[in-house]
Formats: sequence, structure tokens, C-alpha cells
Amino acid sequence: MIQALSYYILLPFLYFISLLPFRLLYLVSDFIFGIIYHLIGYRKNVVLNNLRKSFPQKTEIEIEQMCRKYYHYLCDLIVEVFKKITMNSHTTLKHCQFMNAELLDGIFEKNKSIILLMGHYGNWEWAGSSFSLACKHQLHVVYKPLSNQYFEALMVKTRTMFGTKLIKMQNTFKDVLTYKDTKAAFAFIADQMPSPQTAYWTQFLNQDTGLFTGAEKIAKKYDLPVVFINIVRIKRGYYQIFAELLTDTPKVTSDNEIIQKYAERLEQEIIRMPETWLWSHRRWKYPRPI
Repeated sequence: MIQALSYYILLPFLYFISLLPFRLLYLVSDFIFGIIYHLIGYRKNVVLNNLRKSFPQKTEIEIEQMCRKYYHYLCDLIVEVFKKITMNSHTTLKHCQFMNAELLDGIFEKNKSIILLMGHYGNWEWAGSSFSLACKHQLHVVYKPLSNQYFEALMVKTRTMFGTKLIKMQNTFKDVLTYKDTKAAFAFIADQMPSPQTAYWTQFLNQDTGLFTGAEKIAKKYDLPVVFINIVRIKRGYYQIFAELLTDTPKVTSDNEIIQKYAERLEQEIIRMPETWLWSHRRWKYPRPI
């Protein structure tokens, strides 16, 4: 009952934001920033702690500046996700442009499915729609469903509006087996925290970090090329997507070589533009097992 009530109270507000022109949309973002950053301080200690450990060479003033820029971007991301509810294909491709779809098209012409590795970096929600509109592969995104069934239904609707298909995390191996021969693209947002005991551990942003290995195992088992998807924010409300081949011969790579390459590329991008990564996530809450 509470889930339904909260959904139906917020739904008109979400649609109102979604229908705003971009100029007004970002005025709403600025207003939300004032609430989240100054009044509530949403997870500010988590963000500051993550930034301090990731950039130990930075001064406290620089860390505070990075924190403020992150919250500005986080609020932009929030309203952009709402905006997606009513975005058409023209607007999507204008604001989130896929720059080198020909790399993936070449793999498609070889009748190969692919593994896409992404991070919580840039606007990954818009990127999924842009991929489905610009690329030939059928996109399947691995995701974790929301606990609120009503908002979950809304998110599924917006994520699949241009043909994207979704795979619940617990069904990943079964669904990949089902679709691997259909020239599909399986997208993994692979910078989440797995169980410490099953993770591959490495140094990432100056910290011991566990990473999921499932995407690499699937790539090696079925000999699927692995591509890093880089989402670059050009300016407010505009992104460019670049596909970078990590390997087209996964079976000959050593254990964890692919996921290590992914971690190194994502780290490079985070260092280049740190504010567009999800710093409010409790990414390092588990220590490396002894």
C-alpha cells in the first residue's frame, strides 16, 4: 500500500519534470542540488571518504570542490533519468551520440554476439537507449530490479522503449545461453560490489577493490568479444559514447585479464572526469578477505 501510494503521488511530478524543456530541466536540477547538498547532505560523508581515499594526493579544499561538482552532476543525472520517460529517438540521439558504432557493426557482420562492460559513469540510462537506436546488435542489459514494484515497472518501461531487453541479475547465465547465438549485446555495469569471497580483487582508485567476474567467465566460455563502453559528458545534457575493443579472443586470455583491463580503463576515465562517477555508492564497504 505504501509503495503504491508513494508511486502515484510522485508520478505526476516525474512526468511534469520529463516534459520540461532542457533549459528548465536544469533549473530543477539546481534546486534539487540545494536540497540534497546543503540541506540534507545526502551521503556526503560517504562521498568525501571515497574521494579522500581515491585521491590521497588532493588537498582537503580540492576534495570539497570535487564533492560539490559530483553532487551537481548527480542532480543533473537524476533529472535526466526522469527526462528519459518522454524522450523520443531524435532527442535521445541528439543528446547521447554513439560515435563509433561501426566497430560493433563489424562484429555484427561476423555473426558474433558481444559482451559490453560499463561503469556507473556518465548517463548509463541514456546510453542504453542510444545503443539500441544506433547499433545493430539486440541489446540485453543485466540489471538488479528495484524493490518498489511500481517504480520497477516504470523503469522497465523507460529502459525498453527503444527495443532494449532486460535480464535480471539472477537470470544472467540462463538468458545469455538462450540468446548468445542471436547476435546479441549483453551489457554489464561491472563496477558494483560483489560478494568478497567470489570477487576478483585488485587495486582500483588506490584501494583494494572486488570486481564481478561473471561477464569474463561468460565471454571466455562462449568466445564472445568484449567491448568497453565509455560514456563521455561533453557538456550539460550532452554525451558521446565510444566503444573500445578489450579483446576479440577471450579464450586465450589469462584468468581475470579481461576484468583487469576493464578496471584500468574505467579508472582512467574516472581520474579524467571524476564528478561523473557514482561516488555516493558504498563501493568499498567490504575489506579484501585475508
